[in-house]
Amino acid sequence: MDRDRSGRIDKRQARVAFSRAASHYDEVAELQREIGRRMLQRLSYIRHQPKVVLDVGAGTGEATLALKKHYRKARTIALDFAMPMLHQVRKRGGWLGRPSCVCGDAEQLPLADQSVDMIFSNAALQWCNDLQATFREFLRVLRPNGMLLFSTFGPDTLQELRASWSKVDGHSHVSPFPDMHDVGDAMVRAGLAEPVVDVDRLRLTYDEVSSLMRDLKTLGAHNVTSNRPRGLTGKGRLRAMCEAYEAFRMDDNKLPASYEVVYGHAWAPKQRQVDGVTCIPVDQIGRERA
Repeated sequence: MDRDRSGRIDKRQARVAFSRAASHYDEVAELQREIGRRMLQRLSYIRHQPKVVLDVGAGTGEATLALKKHYRKARTIALDFAMPMLHQVRKRGGWLGRPSCVCGDAEQLPLADQSVDMIFSNAALQWCNDLQATFREFLRVLRPNGMLLFSTFGPDTLQELRASWSKVDGHSHVSPFPDMHDVGDAMVRAGLAEPVVDVDRLRLTYDEVSSLMRDLKTLGAHNVTSNRPRGLTGKGRLRAMCEAYEAFRMDDNKLPASYEVVYGHAWAPKQRQVDGVTCIPVDQIGRERA
């Protein structure tokens, strides 16, 4: 599932944005922490003992350290495309020791084929332009029976902000997000086994739109699509957007910011095809198939 040209993420700008955000990211990453906690809770119900765990889009490494604690015998690797984020990961360390850090893009992992047993990715896949190709890349580095667990955002994310901007101009001010069914289809087409996708809906509230905009900027999560408006947004248009957003003010006098969170998990199959040839892991030869 490739984004259309107008909605493609400008990777260079995204990397710059997250690099600038690294030192203050944790101050406003309440939503990302909550999603990460919910993902980590799911691990308690999944029987899997990986030797190598890869955290894709690790950010400042909060989930990386939690994974390191959960799988104490495993090697844990933090991967992010913004080097300053990895500097923050290195600062965490603690009594568990520092995780390995790799600067790289989820769409082109700088890792060998079948080199990891588990991929964990919290709120990062929305920055990938070709989701199906990204899942194929995940499958490439996963060992047979390796697990993928991820979260991303669905199309109802920031719907209030998107609707308010639409009252002002025709530009893209909010990044597009894939539908849950498209995410599932991309997993199947990529060759992942037993894919499961589900959705949760969360809401943050603000006193003013300016607070939401400030949080998005601090997170590095502002619009970096190719057709974003260039230059500074005029004060008149910004004021008009804020006025339009007032239509969403709730009974408690707060302004909502809605997030549609898409969770997914899948497995790397025991057998996979490479150039039309079925490859069977050596350790599965002679074993009864489950």
